[in-house]
Amino acid sequence: MTRDAKYLSTIRDAIRVCGKYQPKFGQGKTGLTLKKFQELYQSDPFYHWFGLDSPKLYAAHKAAGGITSIYRQIGIGMEKVFRLILQDSLKQTEEESNWSYTVPSTDSDKPRKLKLDGRIALSSIRVAPRKTIIRDWLNQASKRIGINKSVVSLQGVVFECRQGYKSKDAKRQNADVANASSAYLNGYLPCVMMFSQQIDSDVADRYVRARWLLLKGTLVGTAFDSTYIFCREIVGFDLEKFLTRHADTIRNDISKVLHALLK
Repeated sequence: MTRDAKYLSTIRDAIRVCGKYQPKFGQGKTGLTLKKFQELYQSDPFYHWFGLDSPKLYAAHKAAGGITSIYRQIGIGMEKVFRLILQDSLKQTEEESNWSYTVPSTDSDKPRKLKLDGRIALSSIRVAPRKTIIRDWLNQASKRIGINKSVVSLQGVVFECRQGYKSKDAKRQNADVANASSAYLNGYLPCVMMFSQQIDSDVADRYVRARWLLLKGTLVGTAFDSTYIFCREIVGFDLEKFLTRHADTIRNDISKVLHALLK
């Protein structure tokens, strides 16, 4: 399978999941069909009095949850593609392109395992020219965000991949600030990799203050602020051209999913 075919298949597989979305209505992990939803809500006198057992309410839930699922699955698909790019371009293993760490658990004796979405360790790069390019990029990036090299010795970079970040989820932000601290303790530069340009300015400011390097989905800029320029110039794969080549196929898949969710 060619790289294009492999990456496109990964994205399409993630998108297809959205077409099967069914709202759960608080009934566990399995979504409810329209019939099951009506049985549930018609058996509840209060909801029945208010007409909440209407198929229109089911459709609204399905559309709203399905749209959220689309954003989530696009992010999951692109995260997987990025790791594949690291493996193919830098000759890393699957394990080397991942990064995780453990923290004490507050409610049990067993520590929790937390992970980020990608990793480039200088020691795992098996393409000599790329190793030099990435080492130089890492040195310059650390200077740009004010890292004191006499205090922190960086051996690579770890990534938190996002399709976009429009919410102000304080819990998510707090977890990412903690991830940044753990990354530095382990000798890695933490980097938020956005595939779109959609991030709340207050959230972006907080990440920058926490010493995350922020790459956005812009087509102009530098390898220190643009995801696509970073992938092309530093990693050695033109992600922008790949997505442009296959935009019609991806759009068609999204259109089919939207039709299934909204009909």
